Amino acid sequence: MHVDGRPLRTLWGATDRDALHVIDQRQLPHRLCIERLTGAEQAHVAIRDMWVRGAPLIGATAAYGLALQARTDAADAALRRAAQQLASARPTAVNLAWALQRMLARLLGLPLAQRAAAAWDEAEAIAEEDVATNQAIGRHGLPLLRAVAARRPGPVQVLTHCNAGWLATVDWGTALAPVYAAQAEGLPVHVWVDETRPRNQGASLTAWELGQQGVPYTLIADNAGGHLMQRGQVDIVLVGCDRVAANGDVCNKIGTYLKALAARDNGVPFYAAMPRSTLDLSLRDGRREIPIEERDARELTHIHGRATDGRWLEVQLAPDGCRAANPAFDVTPAALVSGLITELGIVPAQADALHALMEGQA
Repeated sequence: MHVDGRPLRTLWGATDRDALHVIDQRQLPHRLCIERLTGAEQAHVAIRDMWVRGAPLIGATAAYGLALQARTDAADAALRRAAQQLASARPTAVNLAWALQRMLARLLGLPLAQRAAAAWDEAEAIAEEDVATNQAIGRHGLPLLRAVAARRPGPVQVLTHCNAGWLATVDWGTALAPVYAAQAEGLPVHVWVDETRPRNQGASLTAWELGQQGVPYTLIADNAGGHLMQRGQVDIVLVGCDRVAANGDVCNKIGTYLKALAARDNGVPFYAAMPRSTLDLSLRDGRREIPIEERDARELTHIHGRATDGRWLEVQLAPDGCRAANPAFDVTPAALVSGLITELGIVPAQADALHALMEGQA
């Protein structure tokens, strides 16, 4: 995707393989800051503190983090310790554990002298595969938008929640990949962007990247989506996901479930974009078994932003001593999901379809 008209990815490895460069997304939309990570500990902090976020992106970041660890100490114990530390940074998105397990499976059987080079190669492969996966999700999701455009004049009205664009992945994004594919095809599209409290990833990230890419959008309060659906102003809801259980339950940013309920009540299709790396067949029931990250209450009681004089400020919203609960994700039952857009095609949110998907039979 593009920033100031130039192509850019969310992360890239240094040419001498001694560092990983990432966009510090905490600074967006007001500053584009690139951070240089040189070890697994820094990668852990970047994931934990959400310099990088989005299930596919944190998986790729963790893979590079383990590759940086292999440069300094590639012994079995050191790699396992680093992988355990990286995995602890965020508990909900399954891509994190998936990428680390893949890295360890590749490395632990190799002679010690070969591990550093192999680790970097594997991390780069994970990153490149993510780009190809997301492009494929865009291709498979595009017919959904074409079908809307064929029914009536005017731009296709898409509602999305949180940020599942290129900033959540290495490139292209998941839920926004069909939007970018539609733009490339010349199909008119407009995106309703949920602000997505409490971290405001819609307002700060989705709005910024859509603007950079030249896609028309309108920012809305989180609670406005149902109203727009009632008025016939939403054609389709496209969201990402952080983990999908074997029964098709979809875990995504808090507030997604409410959008799915409103979509069902108003007859609006609700699709989740799901790379296969986000599917967790070990969990039979998402509502009961997916671990939900509880984040710092300060994210809810305070807010960051740019003052009129350009200063970056934190402002307190709640009373002193206010108690706050801050679950970061919720689970949308499979029955509310119209389909899952994957790199192999669109599949129903059903157990048999998901097992076939993992066998490459979608």
